[in-house]
Amino acid sequence: MRLWELMARFNSFKRTNVILQHLRMSNHTDAAGEVLLERKGCAGVITLNRPKFLNALNLSMVRQIYPQLKKWEQDPETFLIIIKGVGGKAFCAGGDIRAVSEAAKANQKLAQEFFREEYLLNNAIDSCQKPYVALIHGITMGGGVGLSVHGQFRVATEKSLFAMPETAIGLFPDVGGGYFLPRLQGKLGYFLALTGFRLKGRDVYTAGIATHFVDSEKLSMLEADLLALKSPSKENIADVLDTYHTKSKIDQNKPFILEEHLDKINSWFSANSVEQIIEILQQDGSSFALEQLKAINKMSPTSLKITLRQLMEGSSKTLQEVLTMEYRLSQACMGGHDFHEGVRAVLIDKDQSPKWKPADLKEVTDEDLNNYFKSLGSNDLKF
Repeated sequence: MRLWELMARFNSFKRTNVILQHLRMSNHTDAAGEVLLERKGCAGVITLNRPKFLNALNLSMVRQIYPQLKKWEQDPETFLIIIKGVGGKAFCAGGDIRAVSEAAKANQKLAQEFFREEYLLNNAIDSCQKPYVALIHGITMGGGVGLSVHGQFRVATEKSLFAMPETAIGLFPDVGGGYFLPRLQGKLGYFLALTGFRLKGRDVYTAGIATHFVDSEKLSMLEADLLALKSPSKENIADVLDTYHTKSKIDQNKPFILEEHLDKINSWFSANSVEQIIEILQQDGSSFALEQLKAINKMSPTSLKITLRQLMEGSSKTLQEVLTMEYRLSQACMGGHDFHEGVRAVLIDKDQSPKWKPADLKEVTDEDLNNYFKSLGSNDLKF
């Protein structure tokens, strides 16, 4: 065998070995690769890196982001924090709830740890001393909203898609939904929470979920301009965001999708019970009212009642008080029927026809509801 053949064989063997090593490594670094944490320019940049799973948030990601956020907050060389998602389709489509459901059914600790640590991260974002910029390009739901809405700046694009769809899976709009939803204009947050209605593009900004709107083709330029700032103040960062926002042209003159319905939404969702809301929608009879009625009727009756009370109570609580309440609710849902049934119907079997228990609002008693909101004593969320 000629020398070059030997060499070629050896090189291909070496290449194969390198590839194998790489694969072995990727098994170990999967968790590490799911979120990238980098210092760039004047900023700390968090990149959610699970594009195949629409950047869904899992416990290992929470455990990497939280300590890094705290470090950057204390670092005099870090002037802002940027969080974004990879892949263009999603910022973050939510928490990895399938894993949480499986863990809860197997009585594993993950179901406690995930919610506890996720909510502590939501609170850390809210109290972060450095300007925090979330680029919510693409799908932003549930856990993804928790990673963005509590930060100082949230930048939507025409590709943004916001929803809190938890009532459809037997859960409730958590991650501080009990705090930020009732603080949106009028009763808009109550409407979004109970129906799971989706807001797209500039409407995410108009609703108050985002603080700025930027055309997506300008997003990488915006990021570069933010990173290039020299020791910026909060005002310098706001100026850059404002400039891009002012120049964005997409859907500039398009009215808010809910504009013509806002007065009705405010009156319908001022009712004090889910049963009353349903009755009012039936009486109204307009096509928009009946669409919302149809959506609400698909939701878990238990979730609907929990959610209305969560928002009513949350409207006068601090974020930490809300997260404490939501942690209690999360643990009660883990021990209940509807969350696991919702995950089965929507994410596992995908038959989209969950069998809720109880199946009727009338059967969800005040006593049942009170049990969901009960203190967990020494297991309560602590900050």
